[in-house]
Amino acid sequence: MSVAVSKLPPFPMPMLLHQLRTLSSSSSSRCFSSSLSMRRSTSSSPSLSCFPRSFTTTVKNDGGHENDLHIEEIFAKKRSLRTQIRKQLKNMSPDQRTEEDNTIQHAVLEAHWFQSANGLCAYVNCDALREVDTSKFLSKILCNEAKDKCSKNRKKLFLPRIEDRNSNMKMLRVSSYDDLIPNSMNILEPTLQDHDGNEREDLMQASEPVDLFILPGLAFDKSGRRLGRSGGYYDVYLKKYFEIAEKRKWKPPLIVALSYSMQIVEDGSIGVTSDDIPVDALVCPAGVIYTNEVERIDNFGLISLGINVLTCRNVYILAEYSGIWGISL
Repeated sequence: MSVAVSKLPPFPMPMLLHQLRTLSSSSSSRCFSSSLSMRRSTSSSPSLSCFPRSFTTTVKNDGGHENDLHIEEIFAKKRSLRTQIRKQLKNMSPDQRTEEDNTIQHAVLEAHWFQSANGLCAYVNCDALREVDTSKFLSKILCNEAKDKCSKNRKKLFLPRIEDRNSNMKMLRVSSYDDLIPNSMNILEPTLQDHDGNEREDLMQASEPVDLFILPGLAFDKSGRRLGRSGGYYDVYLKKYFEIAEKRKWKPPLIVALSYSMQIVEDGSIGVTSDDIPVDALVCPAGVIYTNEVERIDNFGLISLGINVLTCRNVYILAEYSGIWGISL
């Protein structure tokens, strides 16, 4: 399979969408090239119909025995996959981890959705958990913050702080690694107060939305399913944030997960319930994979039209602000 990328003149939106959907329904190999003039807008994007995003299940929540059995099957499937992936991560060589960490972080730093984000939530990776390293792009954000605190181009960075064992956490703004302390699991997280004794900005009380969430996880598939570590912290937090964002008419953030190559599994391997939040994109050593769970045109220049990128008959489009990249398969 060969991939050709070309940048072309502006193209009318309705015709572009029609051609994309027509193309994705064909089983033959095709060549698509088209363009759309897209520039970052200062106005708010319209609310999306997928707010809040979650997976749907065919099981009726009637409290019946059949429903309980089905949910237990999903949980058993999750437990089994967690055990499998943990073993694989434990056996991953340090050299392979370092190589994949560097490749993934480079892809994040080069991505338009990262470069254009004014505010984002991310995580500080934990070596003991074998999470994908985030130190390079976090350092870049915090370094720019330290250099020019008055710059309009600096990014607001929010990092997680676990509140309890009931899946509650906060996203608090930080401006330096000095703002972080290890918790009981030796994972770095923000202090509640800054060095002056002031309460840190809490994303749930923030006056502006974030553009991006960067998440860890144990396993992922290319349809956007994410398997966490069973705590449910990110799923619970994202649902709450979506509710607030919808009420305030904020555009939803792009949800991106970072994944080692061995953490990507076949579609159908990850059991999901309506409580599980899908991701919009995976960043892995092979590049950025945009999933088929979201249909949107957003201010990052990403168009993801519900097209599954797993097979050669499908297409995804990566847009720049000045135009769109046509991907030919």
